[in-house]
Parts: sequence; structure tokens; C-alpha cells
Amino acid sequence: MQRYIGTKIVCAAPAVHDGRDGYNVLYPDGYRSWSPAEAFEGAYRETDEMSFGLALEALKKGHRVARSGWNGKGMWLALSCNGGREVPAAGFWAPANREYAESQPGGVAVVLPSITMKTATGEILMGWLASQTDMLADDWLIVE
Repeated sequence: MQRYIGTKIVCAAPAVHDGRDGYNVLYPDGYRSWSPAEAFEGAYRETDEMSFGLALEALKKGHRVARSGWNGKGMWLALSCNGGREVPAAGFWAPANREYAESQPGGVAVVLPSITMKTATGEILMGWLASQTDMLADDWLIVE
């Protein structure tokens, strides 16, 4: 048998079914189910106490994430260009990047994914890097 690991972001509420504690679960595609408490709690945790690995999974699913421990207000991370994409030369504002794209077949260059940060002062920081503290923290949350 092959091993599997899953990461889903669901909505759930405690519920009793046939006298057993559990959760009513709503999946992103609209599917609803009931799960026994032990199975649910072994697979899911609240999204305001995530590890960095789970925060990365949330980024890959299109969510913005932040740390509750960050001092700056309104800061969050987003994944830019998930999976990479071709960008035409006219889409580059840096002259060196524009010239490179112009020299490529079709006048495009592939832009690889990166994590960007909305800073406390309102700018978008390109190419945010995690610190050791960020990577080991369990206070990541999804920002709606």
C-alpha cells in the first residue's frame, strides 16, 4: 500500500450524531458530512494555530496567511505566480528583465513563484523570506 497525507481547509462545528460526539463538516466543494470527534481531531486543527508547513499549504491554495505574533498591523503573506507563468517583455518594469524577455522566443520570460508580504506600512515586499522563528512558529493563521 502507498502512504498518503492530506491537507484540506474545511469548516466544521461540533455536533452529536447517534449519541456520539463529532463534527458537522463542510468541504470547499460544498459536500457535507459528519465525522467522529476522534477522527476529526486527529486530522484537523484550527487555522489560527497552524505550523509554517500548514501555512505554506494554505498559501498554495490561494489564501493569505500571517502570524498572530507579528507586531505590525495588517501584515500578511501571499503566493505570487503559483506554479510559474510566462510574462511578456512589456510586463517587466526592470529594464534588465524586460531586455531578457525581449531576447527570448516569443518575447516572454518565465516568472517563478515567490512569497510576497503586505507590510505594516502598506507596501508589497517582493520575495519575502522566512526567519528561523517564523519557520518554527505555531501561531500562523489564515487572513480573510
